[in-house]
Amino acid sequence: MSNGLDRLFATIASRKGADPKSSYTAKLLAEGVEKCAKKFGEEATEAVIAATLRNKTELAKESADVLYHLLVLWAASGLTPEDVYAELASRESQSGLEEKASRKA
Repeated sequence: MSNGLDRLFATIASRKGADPKSSYTAKLLAEGVEKCAKKFGEEATEAVIAATLRNKTELAKESADVLYHLLVLWAASGLTPEDVYAELASRESQSGLEEKASRKA
């Protein structure tokens, strides 16, 4: 696991079932998918705001928050990075426009 996202996901996954009083990640996971999804949405909105303000420093910070909360959401949902990597790999052979059109079919 040399990828930083894989390492972060492993840390997040290791917090499942941990004491929510000792870990923010454990607290989020204990609160369930809905809370994790809400936090992800909040962070995504903050990243959008930073981007529209063209504040690269804040965008970098908010992007890190978005990635962290996305991985927490994956863990809460029983999804792994490998699941997402497989989906991305399945899309490599087609253009983004083709992939998007295939979702409507």
